Amino acid sequence: MATALKINGKQHQIDLPDDVPLLWVLRDEVGLTGTKFGCGVAACGACTVHIDGEAVRSCQVALSDVWGDVTTIEGIGSPDAMAAIQQAWVDHQVAQCGYCQSGQIMQAAALLAENPAPSDADIDDAMQGNLCRCGTYPRIRAAIHDAASKLKEA
Repeated sequence: MATALKINGKQHQIDLPDDVPLLWVLRDEVGLTGTKFGCGVAACGACTVHIDGEAVRSCQVALSDVWGDVTTIEGIGSPDAMAAIQQAWVDHQVAQCGYCQSGQIMQAAALLAENPAPSDADIDDAMQGNLCRCGTYPRIRAAIHDAASKLKEA
């Protein structure tokens, strides 16, 4: 039986078993490869997407458990019209290897939607489940503060 999903504003009919993780639906069925596989146990955050604005680890959400609209990194901006958080990532040269960055950006976007003026402690708390092997945490924090200030100006 097909499951209807709205992903980045577009309707999709997914004909896969109910227990397939959302991560694999996005990557293999829909072709949105910006969401990365990291650990498979929701410990690294590389697979972070939004469901109805809430940051979730797509490796641990079964297709049958998706409760709302899904937004991936491809759905928050484009190279020609980046979201404020994406532009801040570029401006602060956050990415090194880049593998974790889509998950980091999605987690940060959810934080800013909930808390438009986060403190360092708020950022550290919200981002603690997103790991960066390159250790760009100070740049991540600076980029989030920068995006917050740009969003406040808008």
